[in-house]
Amino acid sequence: MLVRTARLFPRHHLRHLHLPCTLSARQTLLWRFGSAAAAAAAASRGLTSMELLKTAPEVPASKPPQTPAAEDSSLAPTDADKEQTPSVGLLPGETVVKEGKASILFPSANEVFYNPVQEFNRDLTCAVITEFARDLLAQRGVKVLVPGEKERMVVSLSEETNEADAQTEEKNGAEEPAVTATVGEKCESGLRVLEGLAASGLRSVRFALEVPGLQSVTANDFSTKAAALIARNAQYNGVSHLLQASCRDASMLMYEMRGKKERYDVIDLDPYGSPASFLDAAVQAVSEGGLLCVTCTDMAVMAGNSGETCYSKYGSVSIKAKYCHEMALRIILHSLDQRAGVYQRYIQPLLSVSVDFYIRVFVRVFTGQVKVKNSASKQALVYNCVGCGSFYLQRMGRRTSNGKHMKYSAATGPPVGPECEHCGQRHQLGGPIWAEPIHDMAFVQKVLSAVSGNPSRFGTSKRIEGMLSMVTEELEDVPLYYTVDSLSSTIHCNTPPLLQFRSALLHAGHRVSLSHACKNAIKTDAPPAALWDIMRCWEKANPVKREKLSETSPAFKILSTEPSSEACFTVREDANPQSRKRHLTRFQENPQAFWGPKARAKAGGGIAADLQDKRKKCQNKRKNHITDSSELKNFPCKRFRQGTCTHGEKCCYSHDPEPTNEEKME
Repeated sequence: MLVRTARLFPRHHLRHLHLPCTLSARQTLLWRFGSAAAAAAAASRGLTSMELLKTAPEVPASKPPQTPAAEDSSLAPTDADKEQTPSVGLLPGETVVKEGKASILFPSANEVFYNPVQEFNRDLTCAVITEFARDLLAQRGVKVLVPGEKERMVVSLSEETNEADAQTEEKNGAEEPAVTATVGEKCESGLRVLEGLAASGLRSVRFALEVPGLQSVTANDFSTKAAALIARNAQYNGVSHLLQASCRDASMLMYEMRGKKERYDVIDLDPYGSPASFLDAAVQAVSEGGLLCVTCTDMAVMAGNSGETCYSKYGSVSIKAKYCHEMALRIILHSLDQRAGVYQRYIQPLLSVSVDFYIRVFVRVFTGQVKVKNSASKQALVYNCVGCGSFYLQRMGRRTSNGKHMKYSAATGPPVGPECEHCGQRHQLGGPIWAEPIHDMAFVQKVLSAVSGNPSRFGTSKRIEGMLSMVTEELEDVPLYYTVDSLSSTIHCNTPPLLQFRSALLHAGHRVSLSHACKNAIKTDAPPAALWDIMRCWEKANPVKREKLSETSPAFKILSTEPSSEACFTVREDANPQSRKRHLTRFQENPQAFWGPKARAKAGGGIAADLQDKRKKCQNKRKNHITDSSELKNFPCKRFRQGTCTHGEKCCYSHDPEPTNEEKME
């Protein structure tokens, strides 16, 4: 039992929490199942209470200090809830992490880490689920009330929009619902939420405290220790009436809830790494029109570092290109749509964002045999030139309207020849990927309005507003993007200013926008030939040394052709988007040292002790070049360690045996 838990728990969800599989005597009290939810979780694993007690040494009883259940009195449980929910205090060695309205208990600061980078992910999820609940419960006659929210107003980035007219349109809807739903209260006709990989339960506790209109929240994790911690956190925050801890295999739990009356309205999957093993069960267990929230942190695989691994997980080959971050979004959407199609279901993306080292997608899942037939024409292969970076999309299917009927046929192609027409290099083949819009602009506008009108609700409200503002400016029907620096690097010329390059495209009659996935991205409907004509005109004003270019290089091939039209680089007013004019926080800045995803937990639990030492040793190792050969003796010889070094004492590297872990501890 212990071996099985130690093997599976680190693979489930440990970005927010690393739990040890062996505990000290004073920590054992934390994991002994004192709550009803944890006891039920243990029973589902096949363990009796006597077996659980035998696995832990006796601990002297001690009275823990009393801690209030919640800071906000408006979110505090009623007197009836207090009678049923005993107060939970801190145990010796425990720490408390506060985020949003939640306060989460952790066993030990030495064996558990909390990742503040994911706060943006959790804030955005709470905002999206709230707007989803607002739309869905309005159909059921329930009005959602959000703390701190005033009259709804539509936020638009255009200066000409009349906000008064927008508010009038917002009020001219259906009649005011008689039933209201507030945060912290159970709504009988509300949403049923499942967090499949909950770990500490931080995300689920925040749902219960910050998202109104919930009927129940199920926080599941395969580890019995995690389930016990989730139950204690629910009691500590006073949300036991809404949040239930579950100790099940996430896939099996979702498979068992496939019935139409048992499905969840919202399913959240946030594993450590790839969610591929849970997607099949998730698309079946979400209700009709329900919301599926998926996080992927295996960006290296989805960004082209291992195309064959990406195909085995998601059914798509990734390409290492400048647009890899948006391509990762479209790969996961393709995988979701493909899995849903097996069960005559299809997806409708609401919001898809690429954030630093992970991606987050929010999609609705529907059932419809006719709509599923459109899936083939929504997917596309990508032809990417390895020389100049030009790319072309090839749809997997074709549909044409034939009166009242839709005719489906195979697509024709390919869109490119054996060699690139611009530089003469070969093409890479990637995909298939989702080629339709990855955002629902109307829904994104609602989330943006809610966050902008209530900025004190989330700690990352400024960044949410900045990113969603960029999303509303993106071209919906243009997949992938170019970057200005990559175009300049191809022909070895100076990089044109972003506004001048955008203005040249606008002067030529093309549409252009930025992308939230990359700072200097150019998303445009202009063909590659038009882009290279603009770059040729820019190179004439900023010439490169042609004599240094190889005749077989892409730069020589491209610059050998005269531009077919003259580009105008005069800056236009509409070339600068509103999000850029308003200086919104569009991209994350590193808040601290060693910022980013934490390491995976060890099989035996806990965090590697030498992780920080390894980071410090490897940091800036390429910047501090060694000029004195005698300093090389301070570094171990890799060939000597492998037993292949033949230089002996003449080797410039050290042949001293590396110290063991015990010697390092001493």
